[in-house]
Amino acid sequence: MKKVLILTYYWPPAGGAGVQRWLKFVKYLRDFGWEPIVYTAENGEMPVVDNSLLKDVPEGIEVIKRPIWEPYRIYKWLSGRKKNEKINASFLNENKQPGLTEKISIWVRGNFFIPDARVFWIRPSAKFLKAYIRNNNISHVISSGPPHSMHLIALELKQTFNTIKWVADFRDPWTNIDFYPKLMLSKSSDRKHKRLELAVLKSADIVLSIGNHMSEEFKAIYEASGGLDMNKFKVITNGYDDADLINTAQKKDTAFTLAHIGTLVKDRNPEVLWKVLSKLIQESADFRSKLEIKLVGKVDVFVKEQLTVHRLSPYVKYIEYLPHNEVISEQQKSKVLLLLVNNTNNAKGILTGKFFEYMASGTPVLAIGPEDGELATIINETHCGFISGFDNEAKLKAALLQLFQSPEIKSNPQLIQKFSRKALTGQLSAVLNAM
Repeated sequence: MKKVLILTYYWPPAGGAGVQRWLKFVKYLRDFGWEPIVYTAENGEMPVVDNSLLKDVPEGIEVIKRPIWEPYRIYKWLSGRKKNEKINASFLNENKQPGLTEKISIWVRGNFFIPDARVFWIRPSAKFLKAYIRNNNISHVISSGPPHSMHLIALELKQTFNTIKWVADFRDPWTNIDFYPKLMLSKSSDRKHKRLELAVLKSADIVLSIGNHMSEEFKAIYEASGGLDMNKFKVITNGYDDADLINTAQKKDTAFTLAHIGTLVKDRNPEVLWKVLSKLIQESADFRSKLEIKLVGKVDVFVKEQLTVHRLSPYVKYIEYLPHNEVISEQQKSKVLLLLVNNTNNAKGILTGKFFEYMASGTPVLAIGPEDGELATIINETHCGFISGFDNEAKLKAALLQLFQSPEIKSNPQLIQKFSRKALTGQLSAVLNAM
């Protein structure tokens, strides 16, 4: 088979959204004539561990794990954290509002570790992989970011071996990501981020994104610099794995359960939902007696405070991180699955990975986000649920009442099927073959 070297920081037993995309691609690449070789960190800082994902790693696949040094011990010391405490992503604060030491540590993180805390892994990884490529007849390399240090490893490989074909895959934006302004970057740090980002966009043979909006943002950056090859920008969305859905049919909850699965950060706090639910429990004794809000995963302290303000705390059930196989079960048991888009400038382009699993579960999706964004387009096309804007209380209330009275949907399975992980891997192999 043709070989493709995949650089990904997140790999089982690491859990969470970051690991899913390339784990599933690797799972199915052999079906399309490609032998994946995975390069990953041996001792990376992983927010969560999920051993259930190990079953998806193909038998006999080569996984190269190399030691990494990360400055998280310094970061934890600066922010007053314990040595064994996990570092949350996306500026999540579980137990307290950030104080001065936390802000200082964020400033250090943003300005001294560019593009991210894995920056010290770039040079040793590139040195190791140059020898590996020479000895193993590697023709294609894929880097998955964030962390964007993975792209910089691939950039150095491309500069050394101009004949290799390089796909830079972006699961999230770089300088256009929603929390970029929170990094408190100096002007020189900002310029460095943008210079590195542009170098990747220019040098990669293919720039792959998970959505059209993100791809258009990268195109604009590239075109503004004088770039001409717009055909290098491709889109392959995230998806769901049919194999995860086999034999997982569950009896529905007796309560009217609204389940949010995943990290719930401050920017994702659904103020409009809390307002509408607060009104509905006052207006209807039946709704009040049956409502349950299930929050599965880590929840920011700000969100918990808002639930208290709206008098919804008695209706909330907090569930710690679940292994992926149990998440699938929870999706099918719940009456409604909440999909909350960050209320930020890039909201129209946000397509979270879990959405596609939500969609395939058969449980109605209730999304809060831009009604003219990419997420809205897919929801409306597949009929998998409802979406209302960040301030559209009337539309949200109508959707909740409809789901409360009849929590069933008639989605379009043919349109949903195109988002299966195997079908998406077919798209990826077509990109690789065309290079």
